[in-house]
Amino acid sequence: MKTTAGRFFEDYRVGEIIPHAIPRTVGTGERALYHALYPARHALHSADSFAQSCGLPTSPLDDLVAFHVVFGKSVPDISLNAVANLGYAEARFHRPVWPNDTLTARSTVIGVKQNSNGKTGVVWVHTEGFNQHGDLVLDFKRWVMLRKGNLDAPAPEAVLPELTTVVPAADLKIPHGLDFSRYDTGLAGSTHTAADYEIGEKIDHVDGVTIEEAEHMLATRLWQNTAKVHFDATNRDDGRRLIYGGHVISMARALSYNGLANAQMIVAINGGAHANPCFAGDTVRAWSEVLDIAPTTAPNVAAIRLRLVATTGDSGAFPLRGEDGKYRSDVLLDLDYWALMPA
Repeated sequence: MKTTAGRFFEDYRVGEIIPHAIPRTVGTGERALYHALYPARHALHSADSFAQSCGLPTSPLDDLVAFHVVFGKSVPDISLNAVANLGYAEARFHRPVWPNDTLTARSTVIGVKQNSNGKTGVVWVHTEGFNQHGDLVLDFKRWVMLRKGNLDAPAPEAVLPELTTVVPAADLKIPHGLDFSRYDTGLAGSTHTAADYEIGEKIDHVDGVTIEEAEHMLATRLWQNTAKVHFDATNRDDGRRLIYGGHVISMARALSYNGLANAQMIVAINGGAHANPCFAGDTVRAWSEVLDIAPTTAPNVAAIRLRLVATTGDSGAFPLRGEDGKYRSDVLLDLDYWALMPA
C-alpha cells in the first residue's frame, strides 16, 4: 500500500511528535501572489526601501505568509480528514521570514477528546515552524475536529490542554533592528499612530470583498493545504467546499488596513475562532476593537492588541453572540492578536 487515507481521530496520542514534509523555500513570488489574493497594503511588507528606513535589512514576507506555509505543512498529518479547524491560541512570531528562507514544521499532540456522538473528536496540537538555520520562526496551538476512521475504536482518555488567553506584551518578540524613529506616515498611508487609538475603540473597516471559488482554490494550493473539505465537493453532504479559514484571516487582516494602516507587523495571535463556515459567494467585511496598547523596548515602537472580526453581515453589528452564547450566523472570524506600530 503506497498511498494513505490520512490520519483519523483515533490515530493520535498525546505527546506524539509529528515531523511534517516538505521543506518550502519562499520568496518574492509568494509575496506577489499574496498581494494578488488579498488587498494587502501594509508598507513594511510592500517595499524594501520602507523596511530599510525602519531598521530592517529588506522587506520581510507578510507574517501570514509564514503562518499559511507552516499551517499547510501540518495539514496532511493533522487535518486531512478534518470536519473543521476550530481555533488557535498562543501563536508567537519569533522572527521575520525573509525572501529565500526555507521553512519546515513539526507538531506535538497536546490534547484529545472524543465527541459525544462517537463519530468525531477534537485533537489539539502545538505546531512549530523553523527556517533553514533551525531558528524558530513561529509556533502556535490549534484544535481541529476530526472524523473517526473506525467507529468501534474506544474513546481515549480525554486530555484538555491548558491554554493562556493572552501572550503577555513583555513576551512579544520584536524583530532585531526594528526602529520606527524615522517612520514615514505619508508613505504608510495614515497619520494615526498608537497614541491616536484608545482602548475600547471600535473601527469599522468599511470595505467588503466577495470571496470567489477560484481565488480560494489558488490560495489553498499556494499554501499546499490538502484538507479534503477545501478541495473535494463530495466530501460534505451539502456538496460545497469550505473556504480555508486562513483565507478569511488574511482577507480580514488586509481589509483592516483601512483604519489600521500603521499596524505593520503581527507578532502574536492570542486566540482565534472560526465561528461559522465561509463559502464562495460570501462577502467578507471586518471591524476591529482596540484591546490594549503597550510600549516595547524598540525605538518608537508600540504594541497594539486588536480584536479582528470578520462577518458576512453588518460589520458594525453587536453583540456577536446570541442569548444562547453562540456566535451569530453571520460571524466568520473572531481573532485576537498583537501588532507593532509607531508609538
